Amino acid sequence: MSDTANPTIDSARQDQPTPVKSVKPRIQAGSLTPYMFVTPAIIVMLGGLLYPIFMAFYLSFYDWEIGRPFSDAPAVGMANFIRMIQDEQVWEVLWVTLRFGFWTITIEMVLGIALALLLEKPIRGASFFRTIFILPLMVSPVVVGLIWRYLFDARSGWINYYLTTWFGMEPLVWLGDPQLAFFAIVFTDIWQWTPFIFIIIIAGLQALPSEVVEASEIDGANWWQQIFLVKLPMIQSIIVIALLMRIIDVFRGLEVMLIMTGGGPGRSTELLSLHIYKRAFETQQLGYASAIAVLLILVVFGLSLAILNFANPMKTRSDV
Repeated sequence: MSDTANPTIDSARQDQPTPVKSVKPRIQAGSLTPYMFVTPAIIVMLGGLLYPIFMAFYLSFYDWEIGRPFSDAPAVGMANFIRMIQDEQVWEVLWVTLRFGFWTITIEMVLGIALALLLEKPIRGASFFRTIFILPLMVSPVVVGLIWRYLFDARSGWINYYLTTWFGMEPLVWLGDPQLAFFAIVFTDIWQWTPFIFIIIIAGLQALPSEVVEASEIDGANWWQQIFLVKLPMIQSIIVIALLMRIIDVFRGLEVMLIMTGGGPGRSTELLSLHIYKRAFETQQLGYASAIAVLLILVVFGLSLAILNFANPMKTRSDV
């Protein structure tokens, strides 16, 4: 058989169309099914989150009071924001809120992490102490405010009773002195929310792989080195999440302070959220209260963004 190619056969092959491979669609109908189920929940969550924020921005440009139809409320533009900037009361309560948040969050994070490290291992009585520590979380904020209001009462409170009986001290007007009242709300918040940090941190510690801890023991790491060089760095993301959640809770805290002190004496215990409540429902200045609420949103957003920029563990990952 000759090796010379047949020109007739070659031309026939060239005239035949090249078969086109069928391209499968990247998104199949079945892959959209999970998203169809979660879409209603996402819509509800976005509506419940974005609509109040939008209304706060929208109402901040109006001078609206309770009892007046909104259609009759005059638009004032940036007047509410200018008034807020010039209002010394707003900056006073913002400073009180920042001081309150600094002391409560710092102490709660330290105590919560310390208790979680002490009770992470199966020791005798650990389950009992864990149950005791989380009891404050089961009490509603209103009840917490009532309990500690009576405990700090100057005449019939148990705290003054034991201070007088055991230490011979004079009764203190806890909720009537600015400094003591501030200490009282800080102590109450620590009592209520330290178990929250404890639960989150101990869950993260118990989820750590035992192989890593055992390897550090083989390498000669002591207890302190295991904590600061192994365990805490591995749960850094959990610590950041707990910190962010507590910052948000501090800025929206209202019930305990309203019941215990009402923001007094003076404004020594009046947080920004309580000040917004008073402006909206006591003085009926809904437009001005919305402008202060916008300030609260911006402060919380700025603090959260700063924490994520400086302490976000996802930035150090090479696969993200």
